[in-house]
Amino acid sequence: MKTGDFRRRMPEAHADLRRKANVLQVLHIDLPLLVLLLALAAFGLTVLYSAAGSELHYVKRQSVFFVMGFIGMFIVAQIPLAMMQRWAPWVYAGGVLLLILVLLVGSGAKGAQRWLGVGGFRFQPSEILKLAVPVLLAGYLARRILPPGFKHVIWSLVLIGLPTVLILKQPDLGTSLLIAQSGLVVLFFAGLSWRYIIGALLLALSAVYPMWQFVMHPYQKQRVLTLLNPEADKLGAGWNIIQSKTAIGSGGLEGKGWLEGTQSHLNFLPESHTDFIIAVLAEEFGLVGVMLLMALYLLLLMRGFYIALRAQDSFGRLLAGALTFTLFVYVFVNMGMVSGLLPVVGVPLPLVSHGGTSLLTLMAGFGVLMAISTEKRRVTL
Repeated sequence: MKTGDFRRRMPEAHADLRRKANVLQVLHIDLPLLVLLLALAAFGLTVLYSAAGSELHYVKRQSVFFVMGFIGMFIVAQIPLAMMQRWAPWVYAGGVLLLILVLLVGSGAKGAQRWLGVGGFRFQPSEILKLAVPVLLAGYLARRILPPGFKHVIWSLVLIGLPTVLILKQPDLGTSLLIAQSGLVVLFFAGLSWRYIIGALLLALSAVYPMWQFVMHPYQKQRVLTLLNPEADKLGAGWNIIQSKTAIGSGGLEGKGWLEGTQSHLNFLPESHTDFIIAVLAEEFGLVGVMLLMALYLLLLMRGFYIALRAQDSFGRLLAGALTFTLFVYVFVNMGMVSGLLPVVGVPLPLVSHGGTSLLTLMAGFGVLMAISTEKRRVTL
């Protein structure tokens, strides 16, 4: 057979071997993901300017964090997946040790001890575990036969439970639940048997009363009671959610206009630039603005799950799926608590709420997604 005949008969799948990687692939940049993140960042800064009472301080500070976040995302995207998998246990162990230090010598505010101070700078070690837990679990399960057996499920639950319990002790219910779900969803995507899932649900239901009686703090119980009947304490515990629903309802279809929201500008709506920022969006941009934001989130989620489906191995698929689902949980919980469907647990709205450490962690997660998306395609001859 002539060489020309061989080349003509060569499968198209192998033709990629002769193509040179473009600039985006060399820099490990997923263009659709980057465009969506930039659009959400611009949208978030626009809403934040109004939510902060037209003060540039918060917008400038958030812009700095966005720049740091995008730089961090590009740096993380350059890290090979094999290296992430190899270093995950050490990052996880370091994060757990820092959580123990928080309980021993950490600084606190409003009754919570969640921060460590280094040279005048404070940070929350729990943010490290938001990435370390899914990366560790994805690497652990990817090296085993899937779906995981009983022994590996138990070890996975131990790895998830250790940081979850330590964060609950701070106390920080919202972050502990987010970290727990980031690990549990890896188990789910690994093909966890339905008998384990049903058993876990039954166990969770049986633990509701003991949790309420012996684990939950008084302020956490109050949040649940406020969810069921916010009007019982209109000027106290129910104030936030009542003002939030008032702001959302007053926006109508098209909203009152940018910078024209009364609930936030007249200081009726607390935490308007952080946890309750979507209430500001709904009041000023109406249902149209909320739907636009939800459309951007939907496209971002679709891109994340597409990256998971196209990943080269089990590690990439499990990790990309878990990180994308975690984004969905952030959005769902924040919108649910602001609209009165879920208890208030202090979960920010991704890429929109003002915040530093949480934004940097989120952008690092998107860097991992880009690394998975642009991983060099393997060809089996």
